[in-house]
Amino acid sequence: MQPVLAFDVYGTIIDTQGVTVELERRLSDASKAGEFAKRWREKQLEYSFRHGLMGAYVPFTECTREALVFTDRALQTGLSDNDHDHLMAVYAELPAFPDVVPALDQLRDAGIRCVAFSNGTEEAVSQLLTRAGVRSHMDVVISVDEVKRFKPDPAVYAYLRTWLETRPENTWLISSNPFDVIGAAHAGLRSAWVRRHSDAPFDPWGIEPDMTVPELETLAERMMR
Repeated sequence: MQPVLAFDVYGTIIDTQGVTVELERRLSDASKAGEFAKRWREKQLEYSFRHGLMGAYVPFTECTREALVFTDRALQTGLSDNDHDHLMAVYAELPAFPDVVPALDQLRDAGIRCVAFSNGTEEAVSQLLTRAGVRSHMDVVISVDEVKRFKPDPAVYAYLRTWLETRPENTWLISSNPFDVIGAAHAGLRSAWVRRHSDAPFDPWGIEPDMTVPELETLAERMMR
């Protein structure tokens, strides 16, 4: 039986550091753009974890805006409300990594089902993937918004399997985020870690991915063996 591949979106399909160019234009000190983008992303994830632990779910876009405001304050970059609005709009139009479409086409040509599985809402993620030229290469967008939990809550991976009507051993989570890979593996799914940076460490929790690849075209090649 062919596997079903559920791809994380932010950081796996979509390059969240793509906002750096716009930050260089907006910040009075352009040298802070890289640090700003990195801390914004880290805080975005932290806020999703905290909202989840508190049982105080909000859409992922709210976590993103909260993280943007915090990062602005923490780095004392003095952005205006209009700047915040503009950067949120840019975040909704981030680019895909260049390996994404070729890999998805290879997988789908081989009869392997590919879906997007994200913390973002279905509407926001569908629009993001459409603008990035990826949506038409994926079967469907599945969002944690339906269960009002965030990754790596086991409930979201159970929801994924229920939606797909697949068995755990046939359901793969593909992600560049170790917390997501570990969460999926803990929930009984197969997992592949996309190690987009060669110096990126994996969390030493004693839970390892079934596969580690540097990018998605390598994933496609290995899945089709």
